[in-house]
Amino acid sequence: MMKKNMAVFGTGSDVGKSIIAAALCRSLADRGVTVAPFKAQNMSNNSGITLEGLEMGRAQIVQAEAAKIVPHVDMNPILLKPTGESQSQVILNGRVHGDHTAMAYHKNNGFYFEKACEAFDRLSRTHDRIILEGAGSCAEVNLMPNDIVNFAMAEYADADVILVADIHRGGVFGQIIGTLACLPQPYRDRVKGFIINRFRGDITLFKDGVDWIEKQTKIKVLGVLPWYTHFKIDAEDSVEIEKCNDFEGFRKNLPAIGIIRLPHIANFTDFHGLSKIKTIQTIFFDNPDHLSKFSVVIIPGSKNTRADLDWLKHHFQGPLEKYLRVNGCVFGICGGYQMLGEFVDDPDGLEGTPGRSMALGFLPVQTVLKAPKTTTLSDFQWDNVAGKGYEIHMGDTCLSGGTSLLAVNSRNSIPCTDTDGCQSETGRVAGTYMHGFFDSPQILSKWLTTLGVDIHFSPADMISVKERDYSLLREHFESHIDISEMI
Repeated sequence: MMKKNMAVFGTGSDVGKSIIAAALCRSLADRGVTVAPFKAQNMSNNSGITLEGLEMGRAQIVQAEAAKIVPHVDMNPILLKPTGESQSQVILNGRVHGDHTAMAYHKNNGFYFEKACEAFDRLSRTHDRIILEGAGSCAEVNLMPNDIVNFAMAEYADADVILVADIHRGGVFGQIIGTLACLPQPYRDRVKGFIINRFRGDITLFKDGVDWIEKQTKIKVLGVLPWYTHFKIDAEDSVEIEKCNDFEGFRKNLPAIGIIRLPHIANFTDFHGLSKIKTIQTIFFDNPDHLSKFSVVIIPGSKNTRADLDWLKHHFQGPLEKYLRVNGCVFGICGGYQMLGEFVDDPDGLEGTPGRSMALGFLPVQTVLKAPKTTTLSDFQWDNVAGKGYEIHMGDTCLSGGTSLLAVNSRNSIPCTDTDGCQSETGRVAGTYMHGFFDSPQILSKWLTTLGVDIHFSPADMISVKERDYSLLREHFESHIDISEMI
């Protein structure tokens, strides 16, 4: 039997650690175990808001949902949100702790490891078992002395390690053997099993491969997980983004929604609700030549609004103006909403060099970036339709014309009478700060109807989709993985 705490580590980035940790959380929770996810340090621009109005990584929110518990920042005490090649905004226990270069952050890794251990201890006091998730490859020898996410955390938690390898990438034998070879013996001794992820084809043909791995390592292969398409779980890394500009299966007779793949795109999970509707197509793209294919174009959130605005103006300004002249529709969320306005001003240099960037000029709004960061769970209303979302943004946006899009009824459970967003006089350009806008079925239905997109789906059906997908994830996981030693 494995120890009560288990750590899901990877041979590399995006091998499926987040999803497998979520599957373990659901499997244990369905057996009545009080289980919680934990990732000491997460690097992602996909984040969400807790009931306390604090910010944490989306992957651990998903894992908490799978575990049937309320997300809490102790599950992800440190979140790094990259703003450039070597700098990130550091979120500590749900609040902005500052912007740091990689070098400056690693100099303080002792402090951050202490904070991660404190969060883990708090979580352990209220849950029977903890499922830890690692980061990237757990065997980066040059980073290992400062690595507070992988084996250092597994040692502190006294957790057994499950090593995940991605066979779809090829070289799965080298992934596993090479990872073990890079580990010092005490770390290697913690590895109690392997999961081979993303297998395509006849699994029985890989039996010789399983036998070889077990013979070479003396460690059990817990199972081989096939590629799945019959359910969808939010993940840190997006296959949709990797398939940017993929029009191979494009159907001209089906309404299509285009999402511009910004260089610093954030919270792309906003669009998973859209992608689950089979009567529309959602496609990420970064080439303006494709604009005419879409009923509506969405500009998503960004972790570096002014840099992405410069890129957007250079590549898309003229084509978007032409697209709007032929009755196209444009919608912006968070940073995308800011880019639709007249200017984005950053007087304090929160995103880099202080200054003002002229925006696209499609909406009569003006944005000034300033601290503190707004982080709220929000209840809103669009005309007579209610919805729920969350806000994560720096600064304020004010209207110089047009009309507000939404009425905000409460933020972090505190009633208010506020407004959010803006829509043009024609109604064909609009924006909002509300992440999760498309997760409210009635709001999504109204949005599509307003755009004249003829779709047929039941909002009631969408409400149960997420729970259905978690159940299908557990079923898929348990059908192919030997969990007898984990439960």
